[in-house]
Amino acid sequence: MENRYLLILFYSAGGSVRNIAHAIADGAEEKGVQVKLRTVPRVSNVTEKTAPEIPDKDEVYCTKDDLINCSGLALGSPTRFGSMASPLKYFLDTTGDLWATNALENIPGMAFTSTSSMHGGQETTLFNLLTYMLHQGLIIHGSPYSIKELGNSKSGGTPYGPSHVESFNDSNKLTPDEYAIAKKSGARIASLINLLNV
Repeated sequence: MENRYLLILFYSAGGSVRNIAHAIADGAEEKGVQVKLRTVPRVSNVTEKTAPEIPDKDEVYCTKDDLINCSGLALGSPTRFGSMASPLKYFLDTTGDLWATNALENIPGMAFTSTSSMHGGQETTLFNLLTYMLHQGLIIHGSPYSIKELGNSKSGGTPYGPSHVESFNDSNKLTPDEYAIAKKSGARIASLINLLNV
């Protein structure tokens, strides 16, 4: 099916979540699944301020059509006090109409995140992202321990989804284990898309 694609929707303030998104894309593309990388604009506390329709650089902003037409969803956010960042939450809160029409039911979904420190709330953020997908009726999958790097990682990586710990290497650059977990998770969701033929 030519228009089948994995939507990788994320918000990234410092680049770590973006790097995970691109690693997931690498794995999915190796399995022959088209990828759309999309982001959301920042939320301003100044009500008069508006973001441009198209960002100056990097990924384009997600639309509801991107969501409606995707064959799988990888959803990522940095951790903000154990939860997803407000820009992504703001966008997701506008998708009640998709819930009302069951538009996202029965497609594969996965979550990913980054924290500045170890034990900074990665798992609660992943559960927060997964909860959204459960309400929308997605088929949830994580990063199983058959991904051997999950057992080796000294920084990011959870069975609930790929992750990065910035303080481990004082960088938004993924460690080799973090990259492998994200890439293999991307390949896994792509395999599910192919298997389900959605």
